[in-house]
Amino acid sequence: MKMTGKLKKMISIIAVGFILLTFIKPGQVLAVEGVSLFTPYTGLSATPGETINYSITVINSSPSIKNMSFSVEGLPDGWQYKITADGREIKELSVRGNSEEKISLDITSPLDVQKADYRFSLVASDGNSNSKLPFLISISEQGALASALTSDQTNLQGNADSKFTYTVTLRNRTADTQNYALSSSAEKGWGVSFKTGSDSVTSVKLEPNDTQDITVEVTPPEKVKAGTYKIPIKATSGNTSAELELEAVITGTYELELTTPSGKLSTDITAGKEKIVDLVIKNTGTAPLTDVSITAKTPPNWESEFDRSTIPEIEPGKSATVKAKIKASDDAIAGDYVTTFTATAAEKSADATFRISVKTSTLWGIVAVLIIAGVVAGLYYIVKKYGRR
Repeated sequence: MKMTGKLKKMISIIAVGFILLTFIKPGQVLAVEGVSLFTPYTGLSATPGETINYSITVINSSPSIKNMSFSVEGLPDGWQYKITADGREIKELSVRGNSEEKISLDITSPLDVQKADYRFSLVASDGNSNSKLPFLISISEQGALASALTSDQTNLQGNADSKFTYTVTLRNRTADTQNYALSSSAEKGWGVSFKTGSDSVTSVKLEPNDTQDITVEVTPPEKVKAGTYKIPIKATSGNTSAELELEAVITGTYELELTTPSGKLSTDITAGKEKIVDLVIKNTGTAPLTDVSITAKTPPNWESEFDRSTIPEIEPGKSATVKAKIKASDDAIAGDYVTTFTATAAEKSADATFRISVKTSTLWGIVAVLIIAGVVAGLYYIVKKYGRR
């Protein structure tokens, strides 16, 4: 059966249509009169109030110059757009034949936008025909006309002597410029300060949809007990505010005391002799102390040693006793000397200063008495024998 001319023509049109479709790429819509628009990323995600910039190529595949005007179709209410080239906003663009030009499209969503997918198109028109480039923006979170304080890490742990440092982000999600006052309602004794960069601040100024990273430094009070503590912070400006609760986990306090069983820090010793001193190392904190070492700083030519130089662990409220042997130098003269004992753990150290009085040996006293007696006896003999002549 022979095909009619009309049927052949329809088949030819369909075939040409299929061929043309094979040349259409994603993100590109061909214009009727040889003008097309292209950008590689037509589907992006964004947060409320964010501005997305698209770099778009306007392609004129015809031999004649095209004067193009632009508009955006399907953009939801409250959204804004701006079309620029070379940093300046444009209304029209002239593209030479078989050439192309670059333009930029900025799309800004409102701050109170709903979480959803939004579709729209950029339209280029030469007055007779149009070219369209479709876009998709996926808003990843629910928007609101409010302020927000956030942090990736709100819980920190350390001992009572630690300084806790948090990084928080303040965002102005309102439509106006805001001057935020920064404050904290932490418990009495806790120190809370705010910094931007290296500067301490009490307030920050933010433009609409702007953000500011703030460093929050928290210092626990003295003698704080182990536990978890809440550190509320707040940014307030006019009729908007944002709050965030930080947490500081105190593992315990590190305190160390070095003394003697009686508390007396003095003794006496004979030159050249040894003396045993009992040292008591007390853990007066709320956290264990590990690998506590004992050292002594003695006068020159004195010697010291301990029955044990390291204590593996001392539990809170417990103590350990170490015997220290001190030997005075043989030529030490009578007088007071100082020896300093030190107990050192990784977290804390303590000193005890001993006053040690040196006495001369009794043997030398006897020798001295005998010498004196000998001298007196010699004088007596001389006087008796030669004194009457």
